[in-house]
Amino acid sequence: MKTRLVNTALPVALLAILGLSWEASVHFFEIPSYILPGPWEILKVMWQRMDLFAAHGVVTLIEIGLGFWLALVVGLTLAVLIHASRIIERSFLPLIISSQTIPVFAIAPLLILWFGYGIGSKVVMTAIIVFFPIVINTVEGLKAADPDTLALLQILEASPGQVFFKVRVPQSLPLVFSVIKIGVAVSVIGAVIGEWVGAKEGLGYLMIHANAQLQVELVFASIFWLSILGMGLYGLVVVVERLLIPWRHGGSNK
Repeated sequence: MKTRLVNTALPVALLAILGLSWEASVHFFEIPSYILPGPWEILKVMWQRMDLFAAHGVVTLIEIGLGFWLALVVGLTLAVLIHASRIIERSFLPLIISSQTIPVFAIAPLLILWFGYGIGSKVVMTAIIVFFPIVINTVEGLKAADPDTLALLQILEASPGQVFFKVRVPQSLPLVFSVIKIGVAVSVIGAVIGEWVGAKEGLGYLMIHANAQLQVELVFASIFWLSILGMGLYGLVVVVERLLIPWRHGGSNK
């Protein structure tokens, strides 16, 4: 309990120190708000324009959710197929790896052209960014099953299905959830990039629109809300992880 309180207090204390230092620096050096507003001014904008951020934030959240689930379903399915078949592994894995040499930002205009300015292009952009780490880490997790356990099951003449569901899947879950936590944070970036390139709504669109009008405090407020959104999604994945694999966190599966 004490360790948990310390782990919670340290980031909060560091955040408070950074915020106070930022606020003091803005006043001490008399930095104009259109260049760098102070945290207090940003927080006021976040509260006063709550309706605006809520409207755009819901759009971004939907894009993130759909894109992440698309990447998760396709990525996990392909990872299982790659693990099950050498032919599929040799066919798809090099293509998946080589695709990562292409900057995602470079194909964003093409996605806008193909899927339009609506939610579709942002969902695909988010899925593309999250897809690669999910596939690679899931494949590695399925391959990392304990060899002694596999040998024991072979002696017991367990079927391939039993080996997969009783050993490989449970033992791969910690690695899979690790990459899911990374993916859900990175998915925010994918949605925002898509909104930067072409959108009519969303927090990324709001940032571009506010920046063009020199409303810098609105830009920072959008960034803060994106950060809160990302941390909230990360926390949700952590809760699901604790429910599905409690033994990783010292719990018991009763």
